Amino acid sequence: MAVTKRQLLALSVLLFSTSLSAAVLPDNRIDLMQHSYQGGGVSIDGPALMLRSKIGEQVSVSGFYYVDTVSGASIDVIATASAYSETRIESRVGLDYLTGNSILSLNYAQSDEDDYNARSVSFGVAHDTFGGMTTLSLNAAVGDDEIGRNGDESFSEELRRYSYSLGITQVLTTRWISALNAEVDMEQGFLNNPYRSVRFRDPLSELGYGYQFEIYPNTRNSFALGLVNKFYLPYRAALTASLRHYQDSWDIQAFDAELEYVHPLGERWVLDSHVRWYQQGQASFYADLFEFADQQNFMARDKELSDFNNLSIGVGASYRFASWSWWPAAKPELNLEWDHIRFNYNNFRNVTVPGTEAGAEPLYRLTANVYRAFFSVYF
Repeated sequence: MAVTKRQLLALSVLLFSTSLSAAVLPDNRIDLMQHSYQGGGVSIDGPALMLRSKIGEQVSVSGFYYVDTVSGASIDVIATASAYSETRIESRVGLDYLTGNSILSLNYAQSDEDDYNARSVSFGVAHDTFGGMTTLSLNAAVGDDEIGRNGDESFSEELRRYSYSLGITQVLTTRWISALNAEVDMEQGFLNNPYRSVRFRDPLSELGYGYQFEIYPNTRNSFALGLVNKFYLPYRAALTASLRHYQDSWDIQAFDAELEYVHPLGERWVLDSHVRWYQQGQASFYADLFEFADQQNFMARDKELSDFNNLSIGVGASYRFASWSWWPAAKPELNLEWDHIRFNYNNFRNVTVPGTEAGAEPLYRLTANVYRAFFSVYF
């Protein structure tokens, strides 16, 4: 399931990454997480463990182990395939090296499941300048994926991925920090889902349409530009405003905006809330219903390539426990987070509704809930 796998990979990257915003090694920490995603006929849940520790004054090492179980089937697959269940295991190791006002980072990641294996290596550098008021960061990554199809031993495809990002973070005032980040991604190889099909009008079919496998271009290049502003309020709270624009060689253009508010309560509690709006246009070769088979050189019916928008709201709370007598240096912390997401697809229709004419089915709507629980120990 190509889209689902990329979404899961993005989640794990967010969990594992650290902000290269200053020439200071990340804190020693242990994180244990349990997460759950429920929405659109798909359930994803599993644990994750992350360890990070300094070695001397210049080196920090990290490790990450992530297991999730995916079950069900999304709406654009279930029409032509049955529900499924599979387990994905991802592991990562990383090294940060502090030299002068710079941090050099090297990471290796791999993800394995029955029909998809991914390997990637990334390198990053962050450099403080102008007395620590400005941080420049540069990251590069390369990945190799091997794609199979369950039940078809003869099916084997490859995907090569390259990613480059450049960022600048600037302290503007004592209460205002701004960051501008640009990212370029290039992919070459098998980019579609080996299980997903497109549909086309077929008057001889009982449904009024037939199916054939999707056909994608074998390259995709994308560019994203993001602006983040963080404001520290007089009463210890913080407000973050983020804007991001995305466009790619498949003619998809997208925009999202997010507001996040963090508010401490006393010395132990921190509450946060956020709201995010995302909107995108469709790929040039996407259609919910094609007029006939092999209508175009490239054909897709992946709802993630359609015209859609989503609104997500989330709340979270963290609690800092009292120090343990048997480990005075440890700072244990519990974090609970919940996100509710509503997707509105503007040209993707729900073919599971019976008794409707081909192309006149109701537009698909999806709601999802994401739960995360972290237990962290800083030391």
